Amino acid sequence: MTYIYHYDSLIGKITMASDGEALIGLWFDGQKYFADSVQGTCVEKSLPIFDDTTKWLDIYFGGKQPDFTPNIKILATPFRKVIAEIMLTIPYGKTMTYGEIAKKAGTQMGIEKMSAQAVGGAVGHNPISLIIPCHRVVGTSGSLTGYAGGIDKKINLLPSTDFSANNNRFPLIHLFTLTSIQYHRSYGFPRTLFVSGAFSILFSASSLVANSL
Repeated sequence: MTYIYHYDSLIGKITMASDGEALIGLWFDGQKYFADSVQGTCVEKSLPIFDDTTKWLDIYFGGKQPDFTPNIKILATPFRKVIAEIMLTIPYGKTMTYGEIAKKAGTQMGIEKMSAQAVGGAVGHNPISLIIPCHRVVGTSGSLTGYAGGIDKKINLLPSTDFSANNNRFPLIHLFTLTSIQYHRSYGFPRTLFVSGAFSILFSASSLVANSL
């Protein structure tokens, strides 16, 4: 028997799943691979694990680092489980590249060269979003590559990430986008207006630089 519960986040509805004791799934509704680890009959029910997860999500979406992790159980193939456990080591506010994960997985599994593409597939099938922070996995140059929950959600989730000099993989174009989203959060104006404005400013600046050369 699988139990489910729902949570309304700032960026979309979330469905949780449990075996009765541990959290086995957490997805944005409608995302790619939604509930693909759930088998059999599902019953909606309030459980202590859902209370814990709700508390974790409240803290997280409140812009703070949760000081605990709900009891989770990763139902996945051995390879995907290794990737999920590596993602769990990504510090709050930091990012990790697919290449870095591939290197760590290769070391653990005794494989000299691990395919970053295979890692990407495993990251995309992460059954417990947010708590296992697949949204903090980025491309080599810091590019915001695909996210099963949707790239718009990945953009929304990353403003809490620390893109300091010690973690500097974030292209300027994404910085403009995130700044516009943070402005939207503060002043309540349509996000699309500021995102498009940010891109316009960036491209205008690029044109001015190009013309001055």
